[in-house]
Amino acid sequence: MPEPMLQINFTPFPIIETARLTLRRLDEGDADEIFFHRSNEQMMRYLDKQPFKTVDEAKAWIAMVLKNDEQNEGINWGIALKGESRIIGTICLFHFAQEHERGELGYMLHFDYQGKGLMREAVTAVLDYGFRMLKLHSIEANVNPENIASIKTLEHHNFVREAYFRENYVFNGRYLDTAVYSLLSPI
Repeated sequence: MPEPMLQINFTPFPIIETARLTLRRLDEGDADEIFFHRSNEQMMRYLDKQPFKTVDEAKAWIAMVLKNDEQNEGINWGIALKGESRIIGTICLFHFAQEHERGELGYMLHFDYQGKGLMREAVTAVLDYGFRMLKLHSIEANVNPENIASIKTLEHHNFVREAYFRENYVFNGRYLDTAVYSLLSPI
């Protein structure tokens, strides 16, 4: 069997610095922030997943993310303001299709920090990592079509809507749509 084109290895874990941010590995000490992000109705509005009810759920989610990092199945960074340790969001690359050299981008930012260009800065850094370090050919993002801010972030980075699926999944008894955006490697 031929070896996959992508050679994904997140050891050692890549810490990424930008002008205002540090993208770092999550740890159990981040459980309170993760719990807030993933239990808060406003933060979860477009994620279309059940909100966490306990800090233990946040700890289990962190453990799953760390396992994915270690097994090179996905990478999830905590987003912190430079010089601070408290995370204000997360950003990840996951769902790698090695044979197609494609990955998926996901992100979440605390509402107090939205509208300041911080997620755009984080996305720029992660796209650079995905294309330069992982040698991805393309990166996709699946978005709730009502999440206009996320769509604007993707379009700012030249993502193009390549698909729109009508009522393709059910969440809380409602059929929801999905918009799929993608970006080809500029390299």
